[in-house]
Amino acid sequence: MVGLGIFELPTHSLGNPCPTVHPVRIHDFSVGYSSSHSDPRPQVENEYAPHNAPRPESAQIKSNGFSSVADCLRFNSPRISISKRRSNLLDSIQLVRRQRGNHQKQIAFHTRPFVLCGLPLRRPPSDQLVYTRRNGIFVLEITAHPRFGLPYGQDRLIPIWLATLTTKQKSRVIHFESPTQLLDYFHLPKNGSQHRRVKSAFQRIFAATIFFGTERETIKRIVVDSARFHFMDSMCLWFDSSGQAQPRDSNTCANTITLSESFYHEITAHPVPVEREVIAALAHAPGLLDFYVWIAWKSWTVRGQPARVPIFGENGLSHQLGTAQYSVDRLFRHKISHWLEYVKLLWLECPAHVSQDGRYLVVQSSRKSAALHPVEWPVNP
Repeated sequence: MVGLGIFELPTHSLGNPCPTVHPVRIHDFSVGYSSSHSDPRPQVENEYAPHNAPRPESAQIKSNGFSSVADCLRFNSPRISISKRRSNLLDSIQLVRRQRGNHQKQIAFHTRPFVLCGLPLRRPPSDQLVYTRRNGIFVLEITAHPRFGLPYGQDRLIPIWLATLTTKQKSRVIHFESPTQLLDYFHLPKNGSQHRRVKSAFQRIFAATIFFGTERETIKRIVVDSARFHFMDSMCLWFDSSGQAQPRDSNTCANTITLSESFYHEITAHPVPVEREVIAALAHAPGLLDFYVWIAWKSWTVRGQPARVPIFGENGLSHQLGTAQYSVDRLFRHKISHWLEYVKLLWLECPAHVSQDGRYLVVQSSRKSAALHPVEWPVNP
């Protein structure tokens, strides 16, 4: 393996009396076999390695005289380690594919304003209290409370959870045992920091005011159709002094959230179904989560010719997904391509690609290969 780097031990002083240690080059190592034909185990040899160094185990030879590829890679290739988060993502991809193959998808619900225009991906500056996004004729504006700030990041899971409970309980007043259920629902860790994060997220969502509407220009006039509302009328959540979520018991009132009339009407009038396991798999990647939900919704609304969505510009994806302030053009184009690779791991038939000039995301209709079956997609686009 020629061309790899040289690893040298540092010299601690000019008068170092220790013997010189020669640089160790990758190509000094060789993988060979013993001279005996009866001992087929591979040996790792090096001029500095002790002769009594343990030999690597050999791949298990099966009854048919062959070894599996996995065994060969495990014993004859360098060890490859991956993070726990990446390992969980791989497990989630496998679970999503298995559930789709068995027609056992678990459905959650999202809200239309945050499918069309995403929340901030990162924590905004403390002095920023207004957040605005535009998607064609749709406009989303969020005004924060000065004490709590704007919702961001994983806070986007709360509207999904609220919409799901509302759809299932068919009521504007939602009851649940504990805020920990949200962590269980999206397979998030249940530690102290995560409980405190959930508590702060509920406070940011509760205190925020939402403006969502459309602005379209006709031949003679500009038509504005919009509404301003907040998420909840009231909220009763139980946490202990350390911030840990508490379940309901006989001595406390139930954990209860009463949605505002406007938000409840938005959920019931325009429910957007999403796969629960996909949302859970992407819970740690808010930008990728928004992109997946948006492309699943957009591809379902396309009829006839493919839609060419600009990646940049005032109405481009960079503004719709809330990433305009975090990426320059060339980096965001690369990010979109990278996100598409992840989306296609979770949705093999995803009908989207970046145009050859890199300026548009081309989205075809997913009617024949939808992320969700049409019967399970009660969306009014």
